[in-house]
Parts: sequence; structure tokens; C-alpha cells
Amino acid sequence: TTNVAIDHNLLTMEMMKKLAPKYGLVCLQHEKPFEGVNGSGKHNNWSMSTTHENLLDPGDTPMENLQFLVFLAAVIKAVDEYADLLRTSVATPGNDHRLGANEAPPAIISIFVGEELEAVIDAIASDSPYAGPVKMKMDLGVDVLPKFSKDTTDRNRTSPFAFTGNKFEFRAVGSSQSVAPVNIALNAAVASALDDIATELEASVSAGTDLNTALQSLLPRLFKEHMPIVFNGNGYAESWAEEAARRGLPNYNNTVTALEHYSDPDVMNVFLRHGILTEREILSRQDILLENYSKTVCIEGNLLADMIRSSVLPPSMEAQTRAADAVIKTRAVLGDKGAASEEEYFNELRGHIVALQKGVTVLEKAVEKAQCTEGALEQAKAARDGILPAMAECRTHADALERLVEDSLWVLPKYAELLWAH
Repeated sequence: TTNVAIDHNLLTMEMMKKLAPKYGLVCLQHEKPFEGVNGSGKHNNWSMSTTHENLLDPGDTPMENLQFLVFLAAVIKAVDEYADLLRTSVATPGNDHRLGANEAPPAIISIFVGEELEAVIDAIASDSPYAGPVKMKMDLGVDVLPKFSKDTTDRNRTSPFAFTGNKFEFRAVGSSQSVAPVNIALNAAVASALDDIATELEASVSAGTDLNTALQSLLPRLFKEHMPIVFNGNGYAESWAEEAARRGLPNYNNTVTALEHYSDPDVMNVFLRHGILTEREILSRQDILLENYSKTVCIEGNLLADMIRSSVLPPSMEAQTRAADAVIKTRAVLGDKGAASEEEYFNELRGHIVALQKGVTVLEKAVEKAQCTEGALEQAKAARDGILPAMAECRTHADALERLVEDSLWVLPKYAELLWAH
């Protein structure tokens, strides 16, 4: 079913791109095509089931509750131990613009479970009464868990990985991505966690401990050990980054930093232990992803430099010439004081033109340096550290000139026209 869902998603993306031109449109699947406007991502709804039963449904019988808690503990353990892997699975140049931009989850991987379920987990981890609608002791395999409706578990849109009643949503996926790598990573991580849990339970049962007793020992420890990954608060708050660091959670806020960890031994072992990928395949994927990042950023840098030289500076220079003429003419009629406003406009225009001329030269050199850098990782770092800041600096002045230069001279569509053109 996962393969079919992924195929459906890719087919839908392809059809959207093919159909849009028939209506005079272009289908943008970039994660952040417009500054200041919400970006675009995907919610990857994920669960586990047998042929007839959802293993992440809390249920309403004691045995189902115990089963649910085991699989819930496995997911929490997987996300905590393999947060690096999950972050790398959504690392793309486009997604860097979106993650943490107050319309998408932050780059810090955490789990939202809702207040009710967190209270249950806390009660089990601390061996204290569950303070639900009816205060009770959480004796595993005996008590009935409360029903968790979607309404009580789906309110926090700032979480990258949220429990939504009987499944999880991985919300950090970029809109242009295939969800295949995401689900490979997620399935592999949870499989590793379940393998660890099964190995420990099998050893306990083999030693003569019955299964329920083994679980009563294992589950509280698992929940307590991995509770740092559970966070129900505001993922956009600046305090969360500080709190996450205190909890020891990784914060890889760009693709290059995330992909550096693709070859970490604990990340590679997730694939190696179950024969999903070989070491050579893992390292080749890391190189491909880093190379894709470098080429994408270099293409964007070259394109921006071309646009500035061909379409931004020429009309700006023409506007500057007209502004200089206006200063001269006004000064001749009204004197120096009378031409103050014209001179102020000229100076502002001139300042941004000079800065943009310098900026585009810096950008072109940064692109050239990145393209000449050897090694996939070093090239990606050069693109991130050189091209992106130079592009941002150029954009600051280009945006200012767009507002200063009159429409009749400006050859590109202005920002308002892109967003609200009829």
C-alpha cells in the first residue's frame, strides 16, 4: 500500500504539471516560490497494520491497549534515536526555505502526542496515577486507555511528527519531493526499534519471565528514556530551539548540515542491519544528494546574476539617468533646496545600484568558486556559505529597486503582479 500511495502521489504531481499549461498556468511545486507567502509541503500520513488491524489504534480493550503502547513506544524510540535519519530524508534546497518559516515545522525533529496521551506516557514512565477524566493507576494490560479522537491530538501544526488519533503525520516533507525516501527512512527506523524491543522481550521470556511482566518492566523505561523527543508546545518559539538543545535534540537548519550526517555510523546502521542498502549505496546516495544541492544552488546563482545584469540593472540605470536629469532641471528652477526631494530619490536609487553591481560581482565569484571546489561535501558547503548569502544580498537591493523604478521601465513582472495578476 505504501508503494501504491507513493506512485499515486508522483502521478498526481506529474499530471498537475502537464495540465496547468492548458489553462494558461504553471504548476509550481517549489517549497517556497514567494517570499513572505506560505510555502508548500506534504503531510505524510503513516501507520502500521496487520491485514485487519491498525497497530496504532489505542482501542478500547486491555489487550489492545497494551499492544498499542508497545508500538507507540517503538515509534517514539525510533524518532528519538534516528532523528538524524528522518531529518536527512526531507533535506532539499527548496525545503530549506520552508522549514521553520512559520508555516511549516521547524528543522528540529520532535513528536507531538497531545496532552491526553502525554499524560498516559508520563504516568507509565513515572509509575504515578494517570490524571485523566478518572484518576487511575496505569497497570499495563489491565486498564482501558481513553479514546483519542483526532480533535484532541491534531491541533499543533508546528510539530514535524504528530500523532493524530490512530496514525502519525510526518509534516516536514517538501512539496517537490518523492515520499519514497521519507517512508524508507521512517519504516527502517521503526523496524530497527521494533527489532530492539523484540530482542529484549524474547530474552526475558526465554529466561522465564512472562510477557506481561517483561512489558511492565520495559515500557516505563522506554517511555522515560525517550521522553525528550516528545514536545507538545509551540515549535516556532525561539525558546524551543534552546529547550531542544538542552534535551540533546539535533537542529540541522540546512540541507548540507543534515546530509553530513547521512554517513554517520548510527544512521548507516539503520539501513545495513536489515539489508535495505549497502554501505556503498548509502555513500553514493549521500554524494548524489550533495551534488544535487550544489548544482541547484549554482543554477539559481547563475540565473539570478543573469537576471540582474540583463533585466534589473539596465532599467535601474535608465531610471537613474532620468532622476539625475530631474535633479538638474529642478535645481535650475528652484535652487538647491527646491531639488532636495529629487536629489534624495536619486541618491537612494544610486545607492542600491552601486550595491547591486558590487553584489552581483561577489555572487558570480561565489558561483565560480563553488563550481571549482573538489568533493561533493566541500562543494555543497561552498554553495551554501558563498552563493546563498550573496544571493540574499543581491535580492535586498533588487527588491528595493523594483519599488523605486517606475513600471514602464521595469521589464520583469513586479512582485505584486506575480501574486495578484488577472
